[in-house]
Amino acid sequence: MNAYVQRVLEDLGKRYGDQPEFVQAATEILTTLSPVVDKHPEYEKAGLLERYVEPERIVIFRVPWLDDRNQVQVNRGYRVQFNSAIGPYKGGLRLHPSVNLSIIKFLGLEQILKNSLTGLPIGGGKGGSDFDPKGRSDAEVMRFCQSFMTELYRHIGKDVDVPAGDIGVGGREIGYLYGQYKRITGLYEGVLTGKGLSYGGSLARKEATGYGLCYFIQAMMKRNGLTPEGMTAVISGSGNVAIYAAEKITSMGARVVAMSDSNGYVYDPAGIRLDVVKDIKEVHRGRIREYAERVQGSEYHEGFRGIWTIPCQIALPCSTQNEINEESARTLVRNGVKVVGEGANMPSTLEATKVFQDAKVLFGPAKAANAGGVATSALEMSQNSLRLAWTFQEVDERLHTIMTDIFDKVAKAAEEYAESGDYVAGANIAGFLKVADAMMAQGVV
Repeated sequence: MNAYVQRVLEDLGKRYGDQPEFVQAATEILTTLSPVVDKHPEYEKAGLLERYVEPERIVIFRVPWLDDRNQVQVNRGYRVQFNSAIGPYKGGLRLHPSVNLSIIKFLGLEQILKNSLTGLPIGGGKGGSDFDPKGRSDAEVMRFCQSFMTELYRHIGKDVDVPAGDIGVGGREIGYLYGQYKRITGLYEGVLTGKGLSYGGSLARKEATGYGLCYFIQAMMKRNGLTPEGMTAVISGSGNVAIYAAEKITSMGARVVAMSDSNGYVYDPAGIRLDVVKDIKEVHRGRIREYAERVQGSEYHEGFRGIWTIPCQIALPCSTQNEINEESARTLVRNGVKVVGEGANMPSTLEATKVFQDAKVLFGPAKAANAGGVATSALEMSQNSLRLAWTFQEVDERLHTIMTDIFDKVAKAAEEYAESGDYVAGANIAGFLKVADAMMAQGVV
């Protein structure tokens, strides 16, 4: 490992030892950058890596709100504005009890490279709160979102920072957040993406991350002489990313046999019926166990990790960080997995990633494979600025082109700086080079 890279990592470990997710993400990224730093000794003189791993700004604030019993509740809100070298901060808002500064920083650090890979002018940021929307009424969610935005609005803007959705933040939450932003500022602008179609949203945004994931792995498989047709797929999660990854991979000829949520998973050897999953999740906001109650021949099992014991050739983790550990990875390899595409952010531990790479499994890392969501968010920003609305087909075609181009960049960087087929290093390096060039050009800021 390059001595400069090692020194920065050691310093991060000492300074942020209480932020394990952030240190994990930084370690995964920086260790692959050694050959780049070897070729660019000027980075060390400019303190580039030290600046790269430190956010430009962190905002932490309280979010007080009234529940339906008229009791005051208080949550903590975050916005990490990580890097604006190539454009305004762009990244989602996550509402989940697990949210803390470490998770938001890891997501923001990954977002820098993901946004860079899209080729679009957007920097990296992330935010959220430890508020849990599950089980809350629409009125409670609205009051929380209004309180959250009452602080956040000071720090965002269409040319400054443009948040979007993430776990726990869908169309309902974006609508409440946007309404409050407009109410406070009097501005009708593209300050949030993932908006409803009636007020500036983009067609294909809901489908974008899942579709983009499949476009990426399709390009990766084609480069390696494979096709999804006839393969069995297992997809964790049952939110937007998982549902539309299942829809697209099925259209490519694969058969999805399992999906999950945070409680457990369903297995349907005949192939998951997406109409049932959509009704449960998108219409009724239910739990995946209801699938087994509705579809004869399917099974429900408690515990979401068990999904990775199901034999498959394609595994698409679309749930949350570190959901595939070393043991799960070894089980997948023993059961014949050929392709892993990360739809969630950092769903594989470092140990799991090494297992896949050692076994020569085609591995599409999250920052490249799931970039379709933020790419389409940037397309939504473009439509808002132009006061235009593109058709579903126009957006989908742009998305397909972007994801294919991302794979090409990743594959090229892997061949030049690492080894052919190492798409983890390729994604990190391809994304980093563009950001590094911009940071060097703009001086020490």
